[in-house]
Amino acid sequence: MHISHRHEHLPRQLSDIQSGVMSALVYFDLFRYPLTVPEIIRFSPVRIDRLEQVEEALRELGSALIVFRFGDHYSLVNDIARVERRKLGNACAEKFWMKARRMSVLMQRFPYVRSVNISGSLSKEYADDTTDIDYFIITAPGRIWLCRTLLALYKKVFLLNSRKYFCINYFISEDDLSIPDKNLFSATEIVTLRNMSGQSIYARFLEENRWAFSHFPNASAADGMPVHTRGRRMQKAAERILAGRFGNLLDDLCFRITFYYWKRKFSWMREEEFAVNIRSKRTVSKHHPQGFQFQVMDRFAQRCAALEAQHGIVFIHG
Repeated sequence: MHISHRHEHLPRQLSDIQSGVMSALVYFDLFRYPLTVPEIIRFSPVRIDRLEQVEEALRELGSALIVFRFGDHYSLVNDIARVERRKLGNACAEKFWMKARRMSVLMQRFPYVRSVNISGSLSKEYADDTTDIDYFIITAPGRIWLCRTLLALYKKVFLLNSRKYFCINYFISEDDLSIPDKNLFSATEIVTLRNMSGQSIYARFLEENRWAFSHFPNASAADGMPVHTRGRRMQKAAERILAGRFGNLLDDLCFRITFYYWKRKFSWMREEEFAVNIRSKRTVSKHHPQGFQFQVMDRFAQRCAALEAQHGIVFIHG
């Protein structure tokens, strides 16, 4: 139930804690996703030492009619339908996790897959009819394109090219674990990444990308959901066959064919956009043709500016 507040004015420059609360709420408001207090603390760009600090900031922002409370959830929009949408999405995510676990077991058995992880909306416990399960896969060195091609062929042949439960749009090699896009969007994806297999490599990935946690000083890595990974004799046998020069040639061929295909398919894309959204190197394969991270970052900046103008305030952005 919505709890109303009397309208009070805040100082133009919000406090650090108020700014941290606003930044967290603005980012997830872009996805119409109200947050709980623990989530606000987790995604605040400002260090928070005591729960009471956040509760006081929320009361003050609520009194100014900037933040609205619905039970345990807080939103920048006075609409309880967003909370109901979130609850339905959280419940739906439980069903998606069952599929994600089964697919992760399957993927982990493919040659050269070293770690399977879930990103996107499911990693944040939300799913609906439009949701795809996004996989972030770490491969053995020198085999990223061969590995990707084998998984893509499986999707085309056995899943009829459906990406709903098998969206394989980001691969990196375990010899180059650093994510170069050091922004709020990438930091959120790293902090919320859910590890399914290859825990030791995942731990190395987090260590290589400690910068993400500087965006969220109150956050720790998301809990993993390790799957059963035994029965990998076929994987080892295939890797023995594809070892050495033969495997090198195949990986190079897969890279050249895929890169040529993408250059033609996305010929309308500017060179600098292609380099980031369709990042194609020997150690990374990223396929985000819509440039979603830049859309989100632009919308975030615009939403912050709009709120500042609307309420006559200034706050620290994430």
